[in-house]
Amino acid sequence: MAEPRVLYIEDHYENRLLVKRVLMAEGITVIEAGTATEGIAAARREVPDVILMDINLPEMDGLTATVKLREFKELQHIPIVALTANVMQEHLEQAKKAGCDGFIAKPIDIDKLPDQIRNYLGSRGHARS
Repeated sequence: MAEPRVLYIEDHYENRLLVKRVLMAEGITVIEAGTATEGIAAARREVPDVILMDINLPEMDGLTATVKLREFKELQHIPIVALTANVMQEHLEQAKKAGCDGFIAKPIDIDKLPDQIRNYLGSRGHARS
């Protein structure tokens, strides 16, 4: 089976590097994008298994980007996971309305991240390890 692929849309390079290292150690390929625009283009080009979407992005926030991603037929069933420090119920409801399938609180707990990602991958039919 091919390695699962996660698209990580995050404007902070250090965060992308850390998540990439953690997930690659678990056999998960990480595609990186530093802006929402780059992320949308990468999602259409790569059609990843899961999209991790930072909500606080410059130029276009993650909720707007999620709405745009959901417009493309090939991406409608890809789990999009919001990454946010704002875990108040109203923010989570906004993320759901935009089309996010769930959220991971920031700062990211790197010890829990691989299992969290596997849960989303499992919803796409990938075998769990």
